[in-house]
Amino acid sequence: MNVRQAIVATVIMLGGPAIVYADEGMWVFNNLPLKHLKDKYGFEPKPDWVEHLRSSAVRFNSGGSGSFVSADGLVMTNHHVGADTLQKISTKDKDYYKDGFHAKSYAEEVKAPDLELNVLVDIEDVTARVNAAIKPDMSDAESAKARRAIMATIEKESFDKTGLRSDVVTLYQGGQYHLYTFKKYTDVRLVFAPEFAIAFFGGDPDNFEYPRYDLDVCFFRAYENDKPAQPKHYLKWSAAGSKDGDLVFVAGHPGRTNRLNTVAHLEYMRDHSYPFLLKLLHDREAFLLEYGKKGPEQLRQSKEDLFGYQNSRKARTGGLQGLQSQDIMARKREAEKELRARIDADPKMKEAYASAWDKIAAAQKVSLEIAMPLRFLENGFAFDSHLFGIARMLVRMAEEKGKPNPDRLKEYRDSALDSLKLQLFSDAPIYPEYEKAKLAHSLAFWKANMGTSDSMVERVLRGRSPEEAAKELVDGSKLGDVADRKRIAEQGSAAIAESNDPMIKLALAVDADSRAVRKRYEDEIEGVMNPQYARIAKANFAVQGDRVYPDATFTLRLAFGTVKGYEVDGKSIAPFTTMGGAFTHADAHNNTTPYELPPSWHEARKARRLRLDTPLNFVSTADIIGGNSGSPVVNRNNEVVGLIFDGNIQSLVLDFVYDDRVARAVSVDSRAIMEALRSIYQADGLVKELSGQK
Repeated sequence: MNVRQAIVATVIMLGGPAIVYADEGMWVFNNLPLKHLKDKYGFEPKPDWVEHLRSSAVRFNSGGSGSFVSADGLVMTNHHVGADTLQKISTKDKDYYKDGFHAKSYAEEVKAPDLELNVLVDIEDVTARVNAAIKPDMSDAESAKARRAIMATIEKESFDKTGLRSDVVTLYQGGQYHLYTFKKYTDVRLVFAPEFAIAFFGGDPDNFEYPRYDLDVCFFRAYENDKPAQPKHYLKWSAAGSKDGDLVFVAGHPGRTNRLNTVAHLEYMRDHSYPFLLKLLHDREAFLLEYGKKGPEQLRQSKEDLFGYQNSRKARTGGLQGLQSQDIMARKREAEKELRARIDADPKMKEAYASAWDKIAAAQKVSLEIAMPLRFLENGFAFDSHLFGIARMLVRMAEEKGKPNPDRLKEYRDSALDSLKLQLFSDAPIYPEYEKAKLAHSLAFWKANMGTSDSMVERVLRGRSPEEAAKELVDGSKLGDVADRKRIAEQGSAAIAESNDPMIKLALAVDADSRAVRKRYEDEIEGVMNPQYARIAKANFAVQGDRVYPDATFTLRLAFGTVKGYEVDGKSIAPFTTMGGAFTHADAHNNTTPYELPPSWHEARKARRLRLDTPLNFVSTADIIGGNSGSPVVNRNNEVVGLIFDGNIQSLVLDFVYDDRVARAVSVDSRAIMEALRSIYQADGLVKELSGQK
């Protein structure tokens, strides 16, 4: 079965409303499908069960999920979620990312330079207050501005009152607004990571495939007041793990889905946004593959970026093929047609909701018109440089802080500034040669796509080649010095105006145009689509009530399903793999990269310490997507039985639809994690801590 056939085979449900079929749904914790769980599985989570899991779940600001797994602030996630930190704390002489790490005491734990963990404390529905700020005579742009202002006001009031991170989250693409408050941990330290070779065993060829044989796990520890945090809620470990057919739950932070999108919106993604994104991803991947060939240090510096582009390229390829499926789009059109017909048949519903689809379609035309400047300027695709990102933050922070809080760009609101400064003042290393290479390549890609006559390209390059411009910009910048960044941030607009730093000047040169295209996006696209999707959501609520779940928004969700294999082309795929199977898989590929197990694994097998029949990875029908990486998988007793790290190839259309026939979530088994810690890495302290003996 090829990828396209596999994707088409997953489709059993399409349409505007996300009606629950099988175990579908990324459910918000204040609206769980309790009746479905009780009716189908005879299990109804009690409020204390829900609170315990919700309060044990952790969100990583680097993108990904995790969970508290001990009373002393131990946090479990994936190696690939922790990889951003592993890369930043590594040096030429000590490569945590490649070689792994094990701290045998608190004193040996290594502090992450800019990692923030968020734990959800409370959810408050503020829909009525947000909607009350929108007056009937407002234009779309005026409504969008008023909506942003009231959201900023709500966030600031909450932050001032609680001291907690406060985010107003848009659900149902504008149908509801909820205030999420989070406890933050910004002193986070690395405890354990295995070698890259086993964390990403099989490399890009095996990514999104199954069977898999990966120990994609990493442990951090959250600290408060220079001491290990003492969370009230943490997940206990299951020594027994799971078995075929078991009900399991996933608590994590899925990034983004598009299941509620209209046909016109999906067509824009299919015809324009996805093809361009794939063009960019292929281009960056090819560049990084070549850059890594220059030497071991170049490879070390660029490896994590390369993995990110390869992972995104493979995921978006599968997503695009799903959108290109005539079967998928035909069913989507039919479902939308049916819903609109039901609305048109009721005069009141027709008046309230019928025009929403056409207005969303009109917004896609604006999207196409501004797509290129939005991507290259505001999204920064033209300036692939950490130094440029710092310069832009400094320039915008200086300007935004002088405005009333409700009028600021959302990332510079009072409630967001602490998190922004954590990134801005990070002491993570910046590599000048790598910066120059990345920036030169992205400038060349921008020039090739926009043309040499583009006024902004001309203004930035000023007759220089991309390589010449990148060299002058990077070599002339002092923003690699954290002290200089802090000085500029403290002095604000005066320091920006006086600065001769070429990166500051570049950020200033493009800022007006970048802000202008962002404003058009917020006013004419986001400002139109949010209220129109809100109308569609209300229509769905009227028909289905709370059986509708919102698209993913990188906020905490609960998914569930069963441990279950599947069948492809008549071949049964068993739900579990084993640690012994990893050696067989390596032998089948001649033990060459990326199928080369690390020496520690061979040593453990040779010494007969390793139980080869230990389950290593398993699959389930849980409804997950990107962002769920690092999510704990728990049983009915709220005990850890696994750790989400991937989906299979058939899951790549879960952005748009759900299926439980062949799409699967892939997890590391809790038994493999414990066996590896005990028998391979001899991390006895961690074993005791996870077992509740420490």
